[in-house]
Amino acid sequence: MMNLRTAICACAALFGFAATACAAPASNQSVEDFYRGKALTILVSADAGTVTDIVARQFSRYFVKYVPGHPKAIVMNVVGAGGMVAAASLQSRQPSDGTVIGFLQRNNLYIPLLDERQNRFDPRKVRWIGSLNKVEYCLVSMTRSGVTTADDLSKKKMYIGATGFANEDRTLPALLDEYIGAKMSIVPGYTGRGEVYLAMQRGEVDGWASTIDGLQQGEPVRLLKSGKMKVLLHLGWNSPKGYADVPNLSSYITKPDVKALFNLFILPFQAGRPIAVPKDVPQDRLNALRDAFAKTIADPDFIDAMKQSGYPLDAIDGNAVEQIIAKLYATPEPQIADARKLIFGSH
Repeated sequence: MMNLRTAICACAALFGFAATACAAPASNQSVEDFYRGKALTILVSADAGTVTDIVARQFSRYFVKYVPGHPKAIVMNVVGAGGMVAAASLQSRQPSDGTVIGFLQRNNLYIPLLDERQNRFDPRKVRWIGSLNKVEYCLVSMTRSGVTTADDLSKKKMYIGATGFANEDRTLPALLDEYIGAKMSIVPGYTGRGEVYLAMQRGEVDGWASTIDGLQQGEPVRLLKSGKMKVLLHLGWNSPKGYADVPNLSSYITKPDVKALFNLFILPFQAGRPIAVPKDVPQDRLNALRDAFAKTIADPDFIDAMKQSGYPLDAIDGNAVEQIIAKLYATPEPQIADARKLIFGSH
């Protein structure tokens, strides 16, 4: 007996439009057929010309080579609220068919947990492809300040530059003031690292919390080589390669509840440039995108291009990003409350 679909197709064939009426359901379409001839939008949560944008554009050129069907990459910058505008758009406004991926920010992993105003994005309600880099922070100071070791932080006052009240270069020093007895007076409001280093050389401030990558280019290289600036403390639990002689937080933070608070800010560093897709992307396309990510980060030309640009790969996969998020959301409420006070308290 002829079913309804067969009947429709038979009738459609008579009028010459069977291809449209009888097209296979999307679930039966191969990933390669789906992407062939389409555009893959890379939603970048930062301004054009920023590090995140540069890395995203570099990534997109290689990534689409490994996506079945080889879609064309289109980079779209969506800025605002430290990447939260792009993250919220990815979750609720972008198509969930696998044609849009979000190049998000590490703070998107924990800010929604701490700030109820950012409830338009929940990092547990998207699927993660992976992250290209890890981020390491350290505390540096000008030698003239007299603070030349980590132990000096609790003995002598120093002024620290920062780029914003809720930024990591303020919150991390604020945690040190609160929990290891450091005597830093933090001055937020600088527009960027260049302005902070200029202020350090003018004597307006004595130091700041810098990324390790940020010490390997430009003015910091000269300051370190001349001995005018010192690396005091690595702001993580294990000192990275090349900084083995620099003490880290494990020497100063031993109480589990305090460590849990620090981890709210430090764990996301393991996913320094996380990439996500909407939750309802079909599983076969999600698998294909994750596989393309794995092949991209193993591509010798991409590895070399990232190294030449000064942002070498240190990637993790999507499952690892999701494990980090699970740990963040398992943080006890007292530590979450302390973190909220640190970032959103009166200032």
